[in-house]
Amino acid sequence: MLNQRTRIILTFLVIIAMTFTIFDLRGGKGPFSSVRSVLSSALGGVQVATSVIVSPITGIGSWWGTWGDQRARIAELESQNATLQDTAIRSAEDRARADALDQLLRVAGVGRYRIVPAEVIAVEAAQDFTWTVTIDAGRNDGLLTDMTVLNGQGLIGRILSTTRTTATVVLIVDASSAVGARVAGTEEIGILSGTGRQDSLEFQSLDPLADIAPGQALVTFGSRSGRPYAPGIPIGEVVEVSGTAGQLTRIATIRPFADVSALSIVGVVIRPPREDPRDSVLPSPAATPSGPSDLASPSPAPVDDGASAAATATAKPQKEKAAKPVPSSSARAATNSGSN
Repeated sequence: MLNQRTRIILTFLVIIAMTFTIFDLRGGKGPFSSVRSVLSSALGGVQVATSVIVSPITGIGSWWGTWGDQRARIAELESQNATLQDTAIRSAEDRARADALDQLLRVAGVGRYRIVPAEVIAVEAAQDFTWTVTIDAGRNDGLLTDMTVLNGQGLIGRILSTTRTTATVVLIVDASSAVGARVAGTEEIGILSGTGRQDSLEFQSLDPLADIAPGQALVTFGSRSGRPYAPGIPIGEVVEVSGTAGQLTRIATIRPFADVSALSIVGVVIRPPREDPRDSVLPSPAATPSGPSDLASPSPAPVDDGASAAATATAKPQKEKAAKPVPSSSARAATNSGSN
Protein backbone atom coordinates (compact mmCIF):
# COMPACT_ATOMS: atom_id res chain seq x y z
CA MET A 1 0.00 0.00 0.00
CA LEU A 2 1.17 3.57 -0.73
CA ASN A 3 1.78 5.86 2.12
CA GLN A 4 -0.08 9.13 2.49
CA ARG A 5 2.72 11.29 1.13
CA THR A 6 2.96 9.29 -2.06
CA ARG A 7 -0.79 9.43 -2.57
CA ILE A 8 -0.78 13.21 -2.21
CA ILE A 9 1.99 13.59 -4.78
CA LEU A 10 0.23 11.34 -7.31
CA THR A 11 -3.06 13.19 -6.83
CA PHE A 12 -1.32 16.52 -7.39
CA LEU A 13 0.33 15.27 -10.60
CA VAL A 14 -3.00 13.91 -11.92
CA ILE A 15 -4.69 17.27 -11.25
CA ILE A 16 -1.91 19.15 -13.10
CA ALA A 17 -2.10 16.75 -16.08
CA MET A 18 -5.86 17.10 -16.31
CA THR A 19 -5.59 20.88 -16.12
CA PHE A 20 -3.11 20.96 -19.03
CA THR A 21 -5.31 18.59 -21.00
CA ILE A 22 -8.40 20.78 -20.51
CA PHE A 23 -6.47 23.88 -21.57
CA ASP A 24 -5.19 22.13 -24.72
CA LEU A 25 -8.64 20.87 -25.72
CA ARG A 26 -10.14 24.33 -25.29
CA GLY A 27 -7.43 25.82 -27.55
CA GLY A 28 -6.20 28.03 -24.91
CA LYS A 29 -2.66 29.15 -24.55
CA GLY A 30 -1.43 27.69 -21.39
CA PRO A 31 1.91 28.31 -19.73
CA PHE A 32 3.45 25.39 -21.60
CA SER A 33 2.14 26.21 -25.07
CA SER A 34 5.43 27.78 -26.15
CA VAL A 35 7.35 24.82 -24.72
CA ARG A 36 5.07 22.45 -26.68
CA SER A 37 5.66 24.42 -29.87
CA VAL A 38 9.43 24.32 -29.43
CA LEU A 39 9.39 20.60 -28.75
CA SER A 40 7.11 19.99 -31.74
CA SER A 41 9.43 21.93 -34.07
CA ALA A 42 12.48 20.12 -32.74
CA LEU A 43 10.87 16.71 -33.08
CA GLY A 44 9.65 17.60 -36.62
CA GLY A 45 13.18 18.46 -37.72
CA VAL A 46 14.49 15.26 -36.24
CA GLN A 47 11.76 13.33 -38.06
CA VAL A 48 12.62 14.97 -41.42
CA ALA A 49 16.34 14.31 -40.97
CA THR A 50 15.66 10.71 -40.01
CA SER A 51 13.44 10.28 -43.09
CA VAL A 52 16.17 11.67 -45.38
CA ILE A 53 18.74 9.29 -43.94
CA VAL A 54 16.58 6.20 -43.65
CA SER A 55 14.47 6.50 -46.88
CA PRO A 56 17.31 5.42 -49.30
CA ILE A 57 17.89 2.35 -47.15
CA THR A 58 14.22 1.44 -46.91
CA GLY A 59 13.81 2.10 -50.67
CA ILE A 60 16.50 -0.37 -51.73
CA GLY A 61 14.03 -3.21 -51.96
CA SER A 62 11.64 -1.27 -54.16
CA TRP A 63 14.51 0.03 -56.37
CA TRP A 64 15.93 -3.47 -56.78
CA GLY A 65 12.57 -4.83 -57.90
CA THR A 66 12.08 -1.97 -60.38
CA TRP A 67 15.61 -2.40 -61.79
CA GLY A 68 15.00 -6.11 -62.29
CA ASP A 69 11.80 -5.34 -64.22
CA GLN A 70 13.67 -2.81 -66.37
CA ARG A 71 16.40 -5.34 -67.15
CA ALA A 72 13.81 -7.88 -68.28
CA ARG A 73 12.07 -5.25 -70.43
CA ILE A 74 15.38 -4.18 -72.03
CA ALA A 75 16.23 -7.81 -72.82
CA GLU A 76 12.78 -8.31 -74.35
CA LEU A 77 13.13 -5.20 -76.52
CA GLU A 78 16.61 -6.24 -77.66
CA SER A 79 15.26 -9.65 -78.67
CA GLN A 80 12.38 -8.06 -80.59
CA ASN A 81 14.81 -5.68 -82.34
CA ALA A 82 17.07 -8.57 -83.40
CA THR A 83 14.05 -10.47 -84.73
CA LEU A 84 12.90 -7.45 -86.76
CA GLN A 85 16.39 -6.96 -88.18
CA ASP A 86 16.59 -10.62 -89.23
CA THR A 87 13.17 -10.35 -90.84
CA ALA A 88 14.20 -7.23 -92.77
CA ILE A 89 17.40 -8.89 -93.99
CA ARG A 90 15.53 -12.02 -95.08
CA SER A 91 12.91 -9.90 -96.85
CA ALA A 92 15.62 -8.01 -98.76
CA GLU A 93 17.30 -11.29 -99.73
CA ASP A 94 13.99 -12.78 -100.85
CA ARG A 95 13.26 -9.73 -102.99
CA ALA A 96 16.72 -9.92 -104.58
CA ARG A 97 16.26 -13.64 -105.32
CA ALA A 98 12.82 -13.00 -106.81
CA ASP A 99 14.21 -10.24 -109.04
CA ALA A 100 17.10 -12.46 -110.17
CA LEU A 101 14.70 -15.31 -111.02
CA ASP A 102 12.38 -12.94 -112.89
CA GLN A 103 15.28 -11.65 -115.01
CA LEU A 104 16.43 -15.22 -115.69
CA LEU A 105 12.97 -16.28 -116.87
CA ARG A 106 12.76 -13.22 -119.13
CA VAL A 107 16.02 -14.17 -120.82
CA ALA A 108 14.94 -17.80 -121.14
CA GLY A 109 11.56 -16.76 -122.52
CA VAL A 110 12.88 -14.41 -125.18
CA GLY A 111 15.65 -16.77 -126.30
CA ARG A 112 13.46 -19.88 -125.99
CA TYR A 113 16.04 -21.66 -123.87
CA ARG A 114 14.80 -24.58 -121.81
CA ILE A 115 16.51 -24.15 -118.47
CA VAL A 116 16.82 -25.64 -115.01
CA PRO A 117 17.03 -22.89 -112.37
CA ALA A 118 19.65 -23.36 -109.67
CA GLU A 119 21.37 -21.40 -106.93
CA VAL A 120 25.07 -20.83 -106.36
CA ILE A 121 26.00 -22.46 -103.06
CA ALA A 122 29.81 -22.30 -103.10
CA VAL A 123 32.69 -20.46 -104.73
CA GLU A 124 35.97 -22.34 -105.01
CA ALA A 125 38.73 -23.37 -107.37
CA ALA A 126 38.27 -26.79 -108.96
CA GLN A 127 40.78 -28.96 -110.80
CA ASP A 128 42.96 -26.68 -112.93
CA PHE A 129 40.45 -23.83 -112.99
CA THR A 130 40.53 -20.73 -110.81
CA TRP A 131 37.06 -19.26 -111.34
CA THR A 132 34.47 -21.94 -110.55
CA VAL A 133 31.26 -22.07 -108.55
CA THR A 134 29.03 -24.89 -107.29
CA ILE A 135 25.27 -24.91 -107.90
CA ASP A 136 22.57 -26.92 -106.13
CA ALA A 137 21.39 -28.93 -109.16
CA GLY A 138 22.97 -32.02 -110.69
CA ARG A 139 22.37 -35.20 -112.65
CA ASN A 140 19.08 -35.80 -110.88
CA ASP A 141 17.84 -32.58 -112.50
CA GLY A 142 19.01 -33.55 -115.98
CA LEU A 143 22.31 -31.64 -115.91
CA LEU A 144 25.29 -32.87 -117.92
CA THR A 145 28.81 -31.61 -118.50
CA ASP A 146 29.37 -28.83 -121.04
CA MET A 147 25.90 -27.35 -120.64
CA THR A 148 25.57 -23.56 -120.81
CA VAL A 149 25.01 -21.59 -117.60
CA LEU A 150 23.49 -18.10 -117.65
CA ASN A 151 21.60 -15.67 -115.44
CA GLY A 152 19.32 -12.69 -116.03
CA GLN A 153 22.25 -10.55 -117.16
CA GLY A 154 23.96 -12.89 -119.60
CA LEU A 155 26.43 -15.73 -119.99
CA ILE A 156 28.00 -17.17 -116.83
CA GLY A 157 29.97 -20.21 -118.01
CA ARG A 158 29.62 -23.94 -118.62
CA ILE A 159 29.27 -27.03 -116.47
CA LEU A 160 32.59 -28.72 -115.75
CA SER A 161 31.40 -31.71 -113.73
CA THR A 162 28.29 -33.01 -112.00
CA THR A 163 27.19 -35.11 -109.06
CA ARG A 164 23.68 -36.34 -108.35
CA THR A 165 22.69 -33.11 -106.57
CA THR A 166 25.34 -30.50 -107.49
CA ALA A 167 27.38 -29.27 -110.43
CA THR A 168 30.63 -27.33 -110.84
CA VAL A 169 30.56 -24.39 -113.25
CA VAL A 170 33.61 -22.83 -114.93
CA LEU A 171 33.02 -19.09 -115.29
CA ILE A 172 33.74 -17.27 -118.54
CA VAL A 173 36.27 -15.03 -116.78
CA ASP A 174 38.53 -18.01 -116.04
CA ALA A 175 41.86 -17.65 -117.86
CA SER A 176 41.37 -21.03 -119.55
CA SER A 177 37.88 -20.20 -120.83
CA ALA A 178 37.21 -19.68 -124.56
CA VAL A 179 33.85 -18.87 -126.14
CA GLY A 180 32.81 -18.43 -129.76
CA ALA A 181 31.28 -14.95 -129.94
CA ARG A 182 29.66 -12.67 -132.49
CA VAL A 183 29.47 -8.88 -132.62
CA ALA A 184 25.78 -7.99 -132.35
CA GLY A 185 24.28 -6.51 -135.50
CA THR A 186 27.07 -7.88 -137.68
CA GLU A 187 28.41 -11.22 -138.85
CA GLU A 188 31.85 -10.67 -137.33
CA ILE A 189 32.80 -13.67 -135.20
CA GLY A 190 35.81 -14.48 -133.09
CA ILE A 191 37.13 -16.04 -129.91
CA LEU A 192 36.32 -14.58 -126.50
CA SER A 193 38.88 -15.47 -123.80
CA GLY A 194 38.86 -15.08 -120.04
CA THR A 195 41.54 -12.95 -118.40
CA GLY A 196 41.27 -14.16 -114.81
CA ARG A 197 39.66 -10.83 -113.88
CA GLN A 198 36.00 -10.61 -112.95
CA ASP A 199 35.38 -7.44 -114.95
CA SER A 200 37.34 -8.02 -118.15
CA LEU A 201 37.35 -10.36 -121.16
CA GLU A 202 39.31 -10.31 -124.42
CA PHE A 203 37.85 -10.75 -127.91
CA GLN A 204 39.89 -11.46 -131.04
CA SER A 205 38.02 -11.34 -134.33
CA LEU A 206 38.76 -13.98 -136.93
CA ASP A 207 38.86 -11.15 -139.48
CA PRO A 208 41.72 -8.71 -138.67
CA LEU A 209 40.00 -6.09 -140.85
CA ALA A 210 36.71 -6.29 -138.91
CA ASP A 211 35.32 -2.95 -137.79
CA ILE A 212 34.92 -3.25 -134.00
CA ALA A 213 34.18 -0.17 -131.90
CA PRO A 214 33.49 0.56 -128.20
CA GLY A 215 29.84 0.25 -127.27
CA GLN A 216 29.12 -2.78 -129.45
CA ALA A 217 27.68 -5.84 -127.72
CA LEU A 218 28.74 -9.47 -128.06
CA VAL A 219 26.56 -12.59 -128.01
CA THR A 220 27.46 -16.26 -128.13
CA PHE A 221 27.89 -17.66 -131.63
CA GLY A 222 26.80 -21.09 -130.46
CA SER A 223 28.30 -24.56 -130.51
CA ARG A 224 27.17 -27.75 -132.23
CA SER A 225 24.03 -29.07 -130.46
CA GLY A 226 24.23 -26.05 -128.16
CA ARG A 227 27.05 -27.46 -126.03
CA PRO A 228 29.04 -26.05 -124.42
CA TYR A 229 27.46 -22.73 -125.44
CA ALA A 230 23.96 -22.09 -126.73
CA PRO A 231 23.59 -19.31 -129.33
CA GLY A 232 22.41 -15.74 -128.81
CA ILE A 233 23.25 -15.34 -125.12
CA PRO A 234 24.45 -11.81 -124.21
CA ILE A 235 28.11 -11.73 -123.15
CA GLY A 236 29.29 -8.18 -122.74
CA GLU A 237 30.13 -4.81 -124.26
CA VAL A 238 33.25 -3.58 -126.05
CA VAL A 239 35.00 -0.94 -123.93
CA GLU A 240 38.33 -0.64 -125.74
CA VAL A 241 40.05 -1.85 -128.90
CA SER A 242 43.83 -2.08 -129.09
CA GLY A 243 45.70 -1.99 -132.38
CA THR A 244 44.52 -0.94 -135.82
CA ALA A 245 42.52 -2.73 -138.48
CA GLY A 246 44.66 -5.32 -140.25
CA GLN A 247 46.85 -6.21 -137.28
CA LEU A 248 46.74 -9.90 -136.36
CA THR A 249 47.05 -9.07 -132.67
CA ARG A 250 44.13 -6.64 -132.58
CA ILE A 251 42.30 -7.28 -129.30
CA ALA A 252 39.02 -5.85 -127.97
CA THR A 253 38.50 -5.54 -124.24
CA ILE A 254 35.02 -6.65 -123.17
CA ARG A 255 33.15 -5.79 -119.99
CA PRO A 256 30.85 -8.75 -119.18
CA PHE A 257 27.18 -8.05 -118.57
CA ALA A 258 27.02 -10.58 -115.72
CA ASP A 259 28.73 -9.77 -112.43
CA VAL A 260 30.35 -13.11 -111.60
CA SER A 261 31.35 -11.87 -108.15
CA ALA A 262 27.70 -11.54 -107.09
CA LEU A 263 25.97 -14.67 -108.36
CA SER A 264 22.83 -16.11 -106.80
CA ILE A 265 20.16 -17.51 -109.13
CA VAL A 266 21.40 -19.04 -112.41
CA GLY A 267 19.93 -21.23 -115.12
CA VAL A 268 21.39 -24.23 -116.94
CA VAL A 269 20.35 -24.58 -120.58
CA ILE A 270 19.32 -28.23 -120.97
CA ARG A 271 17.90 -27.65 -124.45
CA PRO A 272 18.93 -24.82 -126.80
CA PRO A 273 16.40 -23.08 -129.09
CA ARG A 274 15.67 -24.59 -132.49
CA GLU A 275 16.59 -21.31 -134.16
CA ASP A 276 19.37 -18.90 -133.25
CA PRO A 277 17.70 -16.01 -131.37
CA ARG A 278 20.36 -13.73 -132.84
CA ASP A 279 20.33 -10.37 -130.99
CA SER A 280 16.81 -10.55 -129.53
CA VAL A 281 18.01 -11.45 -126.03
CA LEU A 282 20.25 -8.39 -125.75
CA PRO A 283 19.09 -5.70 -123.30
CA SER A 284 17.43 -2.61 -124.69
CA PRO A 285 19.64 0.48 -125.16
CA ALA A 286 18.12 2.02 -122.02
CA ALA A 287 19.41 -0.83 -119.84
CA THR A 288 22.86 -0.60 -118.31
CA PRO A 289 25.55 -3.08 -119.39
CA SER A 290 26.21 -4.14 -115.81
CA GLY A 291 22.64 -5.15 -115.09
CA PRO A 292 20.41 -5.59 -118.13
CA SER A 293 16.93 -6.42 -117.00
CA ASP A 294 14.80 -4.76 -119.69
CA LEU A 295 14.77 -6.79 -122.86
CA ALA A 296 14.04 -5.57 -126.34
CA SER A 297 10.99 -7.80 -126.59
CA PRO A 298 7.84 -8.23 -124.46
CA SER A 299 7.79 -10.31 -121.32
CA PRO A 300 7.42 -14.06 -121.96
CA ALA A 301 4.44 -16.14 -121.05
CA PRO A 302 4.63 -18.32 -117.92
CA VAL A 303 6.98 -21.29 -118.22
CA ASP A 304 6.00 -24.93 -117.84
CA ASP A 305 7.53 -27.14 -115.20
CA GLY A 306 8.97 -30.41 -116.60
CA ALA A 307 9.75 -33.63 -114.81
CA SER A 308 13.24 -32.34 -114.14
CA ALA A 309 11.98 -28.98 -112.85
CA ALA A 310 13.01 -27.32 -116.11
CA ALA A 311 11.64 -23.93 -117.03
CA THR A 312 10.55 -23.87 -120.68
CA ALA A 313 10.30 -20.39 -122.18
CA THR A 314 7.35 -19.83 -124.50
CA ALA A 315 7.75 -16.29 -125.87
CA LYS A 316 8.85 -16.07 -129.49
CA PRO A 317 12.12 -14.29 -130.25
CA GLN A 318 12.17 -11.17 -132.38
CA LYS A 319 12.75 -11.85 -136.04
CA GLU A 320 15.54 -10.16 -137.93
CA LYS A 321 14.39 -8.24 -140.98
CA ALA A 322 17.43 -9.22 -142.99
CA ALA A 323 18.16 -12.81 -143.90
CA LYS A 324 20.86 -14.43 -141.80
CA PRO A 325 24.00 -15.00 -143.85
CA VAL A 326 25.67 -18.36 -143.36
CA PRO A 327 29.27 -18.08 -142.05
CA SER A 328 31.97 -19.80 -144.00
CA SER A 329 32.87 -23.35 -143.06
CA SER A 330 36.37 -22.26 -141.96
CA ALA A 331 35.01 -19.57 -139.66
CA ARG A 332 32.46 -21.96 -138.16
CA ALA A 333 35.09 -24.62 -137.61
CA ALA A 334 37.40 -22.12 -135.91
CA THR A 335 34.58 -20.93 -133.64
CA ASN A 336 33.48 -24.40 -132.66
CA SER A 337 37.00 -25.38 -131.90
CA GLY A 338 37.49 -22.28 -129.76
CA SER A 339 34.21 -22.87 -127.96
CA ASN A 340 35.06 -26.40 -127.08
